[in-house]
Amino acid sequence: MNTSAPQIGFDRFIQLDWAAAALRVRAGTAGLDDLNALLDAAELGVEAKKKTRTVLNRLWLEPRAELVDFADRAAALYKSQPDTPIPVLCWGVAIACYPFFGKVSELVGRLSAIQDDCAAAEVHRRMSEIYGEREGTRRMTNMVIQTQASWGAVERVEKGKRVIRLAATPIDSDELTVWLIEAAVRYVGKPVSVHSLQSLPVLFPFRLTRPLAYVVSNSPYLDLRSEGPSNQFVALRSTI
Repeated sequence: MNTSAPQIGFDRFIQLDWAAAALRVRAGTAGLDDLNALLDAAELGVEAKKKTRTVLNRLWLEPRAELVDFADRAAALYKSQPDTPIPVLCWGVAIACYPFFGKVSELVGRLSAIQDDCAAAEVHRRMSEIYGEREGTRRMTNMVIQTQASWGAVERVEKGKRVIRLAATPIDSDELTVWLIEAAVRYVGKPVSVHSLQSLPVLFPFRLTRPLAYVVSNSPYLDLRSEGPSNQFVALRSTI
């Protein structure tokens, strides 16, 4: 099995109810027929439906080998804590699975940090600097922003020319907090300062309310490392 992370590939708009249905399939509370019925109702073309299923497979149905346990723990959270916001779980797997989705999220979070909005053109420009000046980069960036709007993170205004970040969702559960932090560390690809977690751009739709060093120290999936008296970093535990 090829387990290399896709550098680009989130090339479809993924409506929240489609992603939610795929999560329910993963959790065992729904079947593939339920998901297929939603996609059929959307009247997607044959090719569009195939590509949409490819993204949903990567997110929930057939995650890469190193993300299977991560996706399973999200499904278990969904089942054990029914009030867990589904967009949080979808966002977490998306940034862990798709670096492209994560980079768009990071840029929107960074550019909108001061005034809660940013120009879509600036997001496109910076994505092109990273992924190259090509139509695919622009199109897929649009797909990610449109998806983020469906997932309740942003609103697109002025015919999509500006992106407004919406009110952040408070994350009050210890389990969900450490799972979301793990998603961010997987996206970043290296240890992350605990001090920076509250304002990490890639997690801009969420407000972490728990004592972060404490919840990380109790996680079997994360390591809390100290570099000096006041510098603590969170990293993936090497045994997972």
